[in-house]
Amino acid sequence: MKKRSFLIPALALLILAGCKNKDSQPMENPFFSAWNTPYEIPDFSRIKTEHYMPAFREGMARQKAEIDSIVNNPEAPTFENTILPYEYSGQLLGEVSRVFFNLSECENSPEMEAIEEEVTPLLAAHGDDIALNAKLFQRIKAVYDQRDNLGLNPEQMRLLEETYKGFVRGGANVPADQQERFRQLNEQIASLTMRFAQNVLKATNAYSKELPDGSKVTLDMPTWEPFMQTCADRKLREEVWHAFTDRCKEGEFDNTKIIDTLVNLRLERANILGFPTHADWVLDDCLAKTPANVYKCLLDIWKPALKVAKQERDLYQKMLEKDEPGAKLQPWDWRYYSEKLRKEKYALDDAEVRPYFSLDSVRAGAFMVANKLYGLTFTERTDLPTYDKEARCFEVKDGDQVIGILYMDFHPRASKRSGAWMTEFRGQHRTLEGENVIPIIQVVCNFTKPTADKPSLLNFDESETLFHEFGHALHGLLSKCTYPSLAGTNVPRDFVELPSQVMENWCRHPQVMKMYAHHYQTGEAIPDELIKKIESAATYGQGFMTTELLAASLLDMDYYSIREKQAIDPLQFEELAMNKIGLIPEIISRYRSPYFQHIFTTGYDAGYYSYTWTAILDADAFEAFAESGDLFNPDLAAKFRHLLESGNTVEPMDLYRAFRGKDPSPKALLKRKGML
Repeated sequence: MKKRSFLIPALALLILAGCKNKDSQPMENPFFSAWNTPYEIPDFSRIKTEHYMPAFREGMARQKAEIDSIVNNPEAPTFENTILPYEYSGQLLGEVSRVFFNLSECENSPEMEAIEEEVTPLLAAHGDDIALNAKLFQRIKAVYDQRDNLGLNPEQMRLLEETYKGFVRGGANVPADQQERFRQLNEQIASLTMRFAQNVLKATNAYSKELPDGSKVTLDMPTWEPFMQTCADRKLREEVWHAFTDRCKEGEFDNTKIIDTLVNLRLERANILGFPTHADWVLDDCLAKTPANVYKCLLDIWKPALKVAKQERDLYQKMLEKDEPGAKLQPWDWRYYSEKLRKEKYALDDAEVRPYFSLDSVRAGAFMVANKLYGLTFTERTDLPTYDKEARCFEVKDGDQVIGILYMDFHPRASKRSGAWMTEFRGQHRTLEGENVIPIIQVVCNFTKPTADKPSLLNFDESETLFHEFGHALHGLLSKCTYPSLAGTNVPRDFVELPSQVMENWCRHPQVMKMYAHHYQTGEAIPDELIKKIESAATYGQGFMTTELLAASLLDMDYYSIREKQAIDPLQFEELAMNKIGLIPEIISRYRSPYFQHIFTTGYDAGYYSYTWTAILDADAFEAFAESGDLFNPDLAAKFRHLLESGNTVEPMDLYRAFRGKDPSPKALLKRKGML
């Protein structure tokens, strides 16, 4: 399976991509003075937990003063005295927020959790104070209403339009008699999402099973999935399966009541904003636009995917009957027999593949592709500040010019959330004075740690995950925008996965594999025979992988398409949703509701469909390179680089059409999955 990764979203309105012109003050708190570090990287060694709350409070106070200054300006509203100062407000708050929330994902502790619990409602209230500031919105609206007469350039116009839209979506038009309830909803939603995430992390860390061979299995994917693929003991597979899929459905870390409350609160908030469902509110700001469009996209692929999944099930059932006559295939059997048949049918064994995909080789391969496409080089810098000894830091250059800093943090820790993601400690932008500020990007994964005699060896799915997150990183690193809120990955959610997913195509292409996949002991390039096995097996298991992904996407849409407040039992709701689409009992949704962090904590609520939506774009985009006969076609690379550089300064589909010369077609995706 793949795509357990996801991008950590920006905190809307509140945490603006940061600018670094902070006032210097002779105070001990490191957030209150400029970083005296290369590239003004956060000075991680000086930051202590006791610094966060004072910095949060000071950051909120400063932004409040900045907003008051805009509101109380006696001059008529203009782009220069209203839109620009609002865009660049909250610099300190944005900085401390990014450092804190990024580290809370990968360096968590009871002290960090306590800070998160304290600051979350404060941040929600502060965001509402801005979003519901009637006088501020009046000034923004006044500028927006005269936008056609201001002589703005396209990027300025885009900023004005997005700022106005953001305020409307954030509640600026909420009637006065509903504003207090609106504030309560935002605060409750913020607190619930935080608790949900903490429960998942604690439940994941709470389980560890000693195995007869002296090793142990945990619920981290790098150990859990290989165990499920190779363990011949069916009862043991069942036990470990339930440990994984039953997380947070009851007991100390129960998330079911949180889901019930959260879904209904999001519905109520959407209603106050004038939308019939939470999904309608979310999608109004996405390419898909409506729930109906999302359902159609998902169900069009669901039918052929389910058909293939049923064929796969029948094969595995026959294999199980040979081992245990009369036994019925169960979800905890699927990975075991799938891997067994894959070895038999394609003579492809993960143990044969992994030696050619050491973590360093795959990382170097991703860097090589970026070099051939965009001319970028990556130099490791061990002298730059870092937040953990396992986090590696790279200086990114375009020619002789440093364009960004990239942190890569690859291995599991008890303090680290599972999965893989990209985020930023600072986004690219230009200051008010016109100086370009380079981005500081973070990629976080959870790959098996190296041992004393063996490096971290990835399976092919994990290799694609690294390329995927690196694609997000390139989106941030190559940004060439003026305004923080339009730069880098600040694009609609159903477009943001294009730069990441398209990179996977280079990862899996035979020509590229020969360039980077080398045996970790001998240095030998991956043999053609093994490449052919990987290529032949590329469509193997696609029924399962596509079906479980679509099931999760449809479950997400069902939660957020409810139109009336109702008592929700997540386990029952999920069962009804899966029965409705005919999901076979041998497969479950990729994520069970109680630990489905994408849709309950990390900003993919009514948005998990975007992985499928964007897959159509990424397959179609790579088809352009394949059709050209040159995987690194310089003309196409230049056009795609322009797409990456442009952030949200242009309508995303206009950027795509400028690259491709036409609208995307789903044919390339279905062809890639072997479903045409």
